Amino acid sequence: MSHVQLINPQEASNDRQTILNEIHAAFGATPNMFRAVANSTAALKSMWSAFGALGGGCIPAKLGEQIAVAIANQNQCEYCLAAHTVLGQKAGASAEEMAAAKDGSSADLKTDAALKFVLKVVTRRAQVSKDDIDSLRQAGYGDEHIVEILAHVALNLYTNYINVALDVPVDFPKVRLSTAAR
Repeated sequence: MSHVQLINPQEASNDRQTILNEIHAAFGATPNMFRAVANSTAALKSMWSAFGALGGGCIPAKLGEQIAVAIANQNQCEYCLAAHTVLGQKAGASAEEMAAAKDGSSADLKTDAALKFVLKVVTRRAQVSKDDIDSLRQAGYGDEHIVEILAHVALNLYTNYINVALDVPVDFPKVRLSTAAR
């Protein structure tokens, strides 16, 4: 049971209802995470606009979802792990690729470098070195990619914290957390 009310989109204020309708159109449903966040219009606007901005960035959707599952698993966020596993497969990742990403790895060397980096950022609370950044460059990422990878980290930490702290009920097919990445 969520620690906050899950806002019913039909009963929301006009501003919230407009955003929740956009979310519903994008997902075909209104995920519980957004219903929880809708308790604050500002938070809902912030989260939805961040998803939109990063969805149009230079990081492909598949990699964005792989980053999300690696961070969700690290933070033990069952909600985000479930949601982003489904979204990753919709973005073209195989079940095997998503399972590997959950543990912070990939058979693709460029993706593997990004996943290793994001887990280092999360576990070290952003205390990474020039060598860590240089390893991303050596894997083929430029400055735009590196900054955007960090933006994905920040958004995923935000959603993980919302879902874990507020105990938002998972409304996606559940995925078992792994201990390999921790």
